[in-house]
Amino acid sequence: MKSPIKDSPLRNPAESLDKQINRLINDDAMTHLMGIAIVLILTILEWWRWYMEQPPNPIGYSIIFLIVAAYNGYKIFKIKKKLKYLRQGRDGEKVVGQYLETLRESGAKVFHDVPGQNFNLDHVVIAPSGIYVIETKTYSKPDKGRSSIVFNGKSIKLNSGARDEKPIIQATAASTWLVSLLKESTGRKFETKPVVVFPGWFIEPTSESKGSDVWVLNPKALPSFIANSKEIMSDEEVNMASYHLSRYIRSSSK
Repeated sequence: MKSPIKDSPLRNPAESLDKQINRLINDDAMTHLMGIAIVLILTILEWWRWYMEQPPNPIGYSIIFLIVAAYNGYKIFKIKKKLKYLRQGRDGEKVVGQYLETLRESGAKVFHDVPGQNFNLDHVVIAPSGIYVIETKTYSKPDKGRSSIVFNGKSIKLNSGARDEKPIIQATAASTWLVSLLKESTGRKFETKPVVVFPGWFIEPTSESKGSDVWVLNPKALPSFIANSKEIMSDEEVNMASYHLSRYIRSSSK
């Protein structure tokens, strides 16, 4: 008997982050919790023997327990902190994915969590107006005041913080990688548009950003930007690029 499913399913939004979260909880965190639990049980047993006036002294086990609990507790604290940021990133990707799903109604093809070599593309949209490689950045917002990001075409600045070029470089590199992947698979060079979205942030583009190859947007605006852009791809090209990308994703997921 074999499965009736011939091909692996396409990936869901933030699937890579979900896997990281599961590994942290089921592997890393549980290992440290089990370490604490085992030593705690041994310590309780020793205290019970002491209470029953049996020879063994529980002080040694208590000291061991305190050492093990302190070490593993510190590790769990760090895991908990990392989980918070992973979950925040995962939720951001899922929110963006839900916005993008509306583009299917206009004939666009939407892909999530496209795997690369030690990285992934959060989202790819293949539409008549072009191919969009979308990087989601779910940054924490300040408790008070306005949350704005200034984009000058080369870097971003959160509120009054320092400028950061990394999101722009990352999106551009991801876009270039997809161009290479599709060319290798189809023999044709498809132009791609790098996009960085920041859920929950107000984006303030400067005049210099108009000449940038990268879009920096709030994800709510992205579907309209894509839907209202000039059509540059035929239905045949959309289907070709989508077919080859879907085959790549399925083969990479096996």
